[in-house]
Amino acid sequence: MITGKNHIGNQYSAKGTQTYKTFNPQLNIENESVFTEATQEEIDAAVTLASEAFEVYRAISGAKKAEFLNSIADEILALGDTLIQMYCSESGLPEGRAIGERGRTIGQLKSFANVLTEGSWVEATIDTAQPDREPMPKSDLRKMLIPIGPVVVFGASNFPLAFSTAGGDTASALASGCPVIVKSHPMHSGTGELVASAILKAAVKTGMPNGVFSNLNSSGIDVGQELVKHPKVKAVGFTGSYKGGKALFDLAAQRDEPITVFAEMGSVNPVVLLPKAVESKGESLAKTYAGSITLGTGQFCTNPGLLLGIKSDALSNFIQQLSDEILKIEPSCMLHPNIHDTYNKNKNTAISQNGINISADYPSDTKPNYAKQTVTTVDGDTFLKNVALHQEVFGPYAIVVQCENDRQLEEVILKLEGQLTGTIMADATEISKYSKIVSALQNRVGRIIFNGVPTGVEVCPSMMHGGPFPASTDSRFTAIGAHAIKRWVRPFSYQDWPKQLLPDALKDDNPLGIIRNIDGIQTQKHL
Repeated sequence: MITGKNHIGNQYSAKGTQTYKTFNPQLNIENESVFTEATQEEIDAAVTLASEAFEVYRAISGAKKAEFLNSIADEILALGDTLIQMYCSESGLPEGRAIGERGRTIGQLKSFANVLTEGSWVEATIDTAQPDREPMPKSDLRKMLIPIGPVVVFGASNFPLAFSTAGGDTASALASGCPVIVKSHPMHSGTGELVASAILKAAVKTGMPNGVFSNLNSSGIDVGQELVKHPKVKAVGFTGSYKGGKALFDLAAQRDEPITVFAEMGSVNPVVLLPKAVESKGESLAKTYAGSITLGTGQFCTNPGLLLGIKSDALSNFIQQLSDEILKIEPSCMLHPNIHDTYNKNKNTAISQNGINISADYPSDTKPNYAKQTVTTVDGDTFLKNVALHQEVFGPYAIVVQCENDRQLEEVILKLEGQLTGTIMADATEISKYSKIVSALQNRVGRIIFNGVPTGVEVCPSMMHGGPFPASTDSRFTAIGAHAIKRWVRPFSYQDWPKQLLPDALKDDNPLGIIRNIDGIQTQKHL
């Protein structure tokens, strides 16, 4: 049962007069449920409650927090078909995608629960005292990571589950010890309410403080802006457009107490096609990349929107094969009419640039909100001179840049903005000859891939999902994997502190049994 109300901690609230509905892009009609936007009073109530909850939640053991996260996973699964049907009705995405994304969301929660259960994530470091050291005694110093306070998470349009209400940002923030206020995405507010109810049910079951989680509705930007400006909010997680992420980043920097916005803002994910690879397996590469470009209607932040190669007959053949393969794929539905309209607008802007050639453009009529896939080509000189061609077209669109030689290919890579991923398609014997290309790409991306596709992001500790600006606002951190927890913590040291008052992670007898760095040695032993 969808109420359309905001969750202020454990209570429903709908004090405002502004309402809206979500949209079914497959049926091209509004959904029935009506959602009430949060008021300033409700924003203040949610953040104040989160701030009060923080004083309790930060001190709850890792084992109890793990129980909470596992319970959230169980409650999401218990929503059953109700959640899957709501997801599909608000996103236009197929049932299989919904089930897969639910599995990923549950997996992320359980992964962070495992991180908490093991406990070494706090990076406990102990440098023992040396009172007899000359010429000055050395103090006893002990350091660990501690949570920073209430976190605001913005739901993402393209991942209604895995990057939204209980997605990676929320899971990692809750794992760190930070309460979360979600600004639900207006395109899937019903999905968000169902997941929020699961989180709050789990919070009550596991004895978490009221205010550890809230969920606020909004169809515009006002609620999000007020949350970012609120003095009791200590960090922000965002996945979406450059325009939206940069606006929040700037707003947070203007506060009396500036805070960090960890924004992941998209990418064109360059793919470098080295000559021998194109010559020896151009046909198979064309099929692979036709599928990757159109996967999820091109609505992944890791969509390969830019392919770079060196002019040759083999590259020309590849472009033709890619064009042929991509036109064989049936168009699919985009997430919302607004996203479909933006795709067409940005695509038309790109193909209207001087020097652009259209190699493939789906010719037939489609249903409303279905995207027509397009492949374009351009020479290296034109691409270098026109930065408009470097920008992301969110959807099933790709541009192939034909460079004169390897020097120009390197120059093109160096001119790119920061990206989430970069891919090298190469013969095993040729990649060593292009070390400058590899080095240039490494300096522009957060993850480099060899002979694969960027779509498909494994959730594991070694995953880096972030990159140099504007792919993300802080390239030192990942939004996916166990290390995503580090966005919501800060290092904190105790100097000559009474040992009985130290947190368990820093006590001499190591009651948690975690791995610690003691006087420069990694060990589980006690002092």
